[in-house]
Amino acid sequence: MPLREFKIVVLGSGGVGKSALTVQFVQGIFVEKYDPTIEDSYRKQVEVDSNQCMLEILDTAGTEQFTAMRDLYMKNGQGFVLVYSIISNSTFNELPDLREQILRVKDCEDVPMVLVGNKCDLHDQRVISTEQGEELARKFGDCYFLEASAKNKVNVEQIFYNLIRQINRKNPVGPPSKAKSKCALL
Repeated sequence: MPLREFKIVVLGSGGVGKSALTVQFVQGIFVEKYDPTIEDSYRKQVEVDSNQCMLEILDTAGTEQFTAMRDLYMKNGQGFVLVYSIISNSTFNELPDLREQILRVKDCEDVPMVLVGNKCDLHDQRVISTEQGEELARKFGDCYFLEASAKNKVNVEQIFYNLIRQINRKNPVGPPSKAKSKCALL
């Protein structure tokens, strides 16, 4: 079976850990230093549910920058990781508008998404409760939600694997159909 490709876009405010989550997933390392991203693209081959998948992950700039480029990311993406930091109210409060923008650009109500509360290792600085994240996911229409820590490798793989499963459910790939040859006598 050929390798199926998935285009995943990681979105959220600056400093929430989009790059840290992506690099942790792709390369298995934690990026300690904050270096604002304009756009980085990563590729990783993984096996999900016995299927080989090639992920193309687009790590984007924070939502407050490069808004003109964002529509293009959204148009081309098949699945979206919406990231906020559990230690920042403003990063959480931006997500409903971001989700609306995705739905508008995709012109679709059913877009594969994962809502991620990042930096769960900083629980002593938490300002957004797990329940608030779960509630927002429910408002998004049963969006998959989890809290993660790029630093401690908590739930990092689950983010991307869940998104692949959502995309597969939305766009299943069955076995190639065999065209039946027909013979017509004239």
